[in-house]
Amino acid sequence: MPLSNDDQFDSRILGIDPGLQITGYGVIEAGPRGLTVCEAGIIRTNEKGTTSDLAQRVRSLYDGVLGVIDQFHPQTVAVEQLYAHYNHPRTAILMGHARGVIFLAAAQRNLPLVSYNATRIKKSITGNGRASKDQVQRTIQRELRLVALPDPPDVADALAVALCHYYQLKMPKAICE
Repeated sequence: MPLSNDDQFDSRILGIDPGLQITGYGVIEAGPRGLTVCEAGIIRTNEKGTTSDLAQRVRSLYDGVLGVIDQFHPQTVAVEQLYAHYNHPRTAILMGHARGVIFLAAAQRNLPLVSYNATRIKKSITGNGRASKDQVQRTIQRELRLVALPDPPDVADALAVALCHYYQLKMPKAICE
């Protein structure tokens, strides 16, 4: 059911920008005073200077996502959909592993999970489905009243996913279609 501007909307949304080396995450909370960022950061599955096999990376990602879920207790998890260029099918397969463990972590905590494609996220946040990383970062900084640009860009992307989902809940037909 769509929410009007008069309704009280209290919810925590965990946005995730999946990756096998760096996964961005952002937890936003909507309350009577508007949106606030509870936490934002990255889950790094490969320490600099080391190589890690795929099983260790997905385990590290899984543990990191569960840690964020258990600490912040979001009501919903929003994830960026998989995009891969046809010239790089291996990337799509590897990213599928990352998304799979994120889906598993959400399911094990009985959390609803929604997925949005990158174009839809960018359009709902900036008005331009082809917005640059810099444009997304600056828009997220402005919309969430952050003192600095969210960095690395994976953090901005994760916050953008969460914000897109918030807009979808608040105005389902207006922005995110």
